Amino acid sequence: MEFLGVNVNYRHLSLVSLLFLTGCSDYQWGWYVLDPSTEQGRTNIQFLIAGFSETIQVSLLSMFFAMALGLLVAFPALSSSPILRGINRLYVEVMRSIPVLVLLLWVYYGMPTLLDVSLNHFWAGVIALTIAESAFMAEVFRGGIQAINRGQHEAAESLGLTYWQKMRLVILPQAFRQILPPLGNQFVYILKMSSLVSVIGLSDLTRRANELVVNEYLPLEIYTFLVLEYLVLILVVSQAVRWLEKRIAIPSH
Repeated sequence: MEFLGVNVNYRHLSLVSLLFLTGCSDYQWGWYVLDPSTEQGRTNIQFLIAGFSETIQVSLLSMFFAMALGLLVAFPALSSSPILRGINRLYVEVMRSIPVLVLLLWVYYGMPTLLDVSLNHFWAGVIALTIAESAFMAEVFRGGIQAINRGQHEAAESLGLTYWQKMRLVILPQAFRQILPPLGNQFVYILKMSSLVSVIGLSDLTRRANELVVNEYLPLEIYTFLVLEYLVLILVVSQAVRWLEKRIAIPSH
């Protein structure tokens, strides 16, 4: 049969479909490798979930430093000086254009040579994720600050507050309420990108899964468990962000 100019051979298509489905149905799952009722399964599960510590630590530190750096980078974008705005745009565009993995490898292998310093896996990951994420944070903060009504700025200035007092006491607290959802999204992004740090040897969730696959050679089961680990972690973070949104929400009346 011809459909949109393409000859469709139903017999061949059915054969391919049958082989695919048969291959899936005949697969012998090896869940014994993660069976909590056996000593081997318990040992493997404990080995995998121990990676939560490194993943969470790297992500939290990267988020904290990225927010601090991103806020500093955002201020020049609010300036009336075209030079400062240009510096902001240059930094943001350059950092957003570099793949996270490339930046991670450059920090881990290049920075020690360039600066004559020693970096372990953990801090190389934190530095790379911080730099990569700071550009996105800068845009989040810039948008949040610019969204604040001009009257708030004028009210703060009428009280005699300096620029930095105005930002710290009036503008930033209001902006933070507005940018909390994007900040939550960025933290989820960092959690997922932290899996790349396994490439340089950090013993996080992904690295431990890779090591177990090498030992057990059951990639489907082990990586399925890894997917569930990240799913649980990100669902917890998402719920925490929603709870925080409700806690600090501005009353509508």
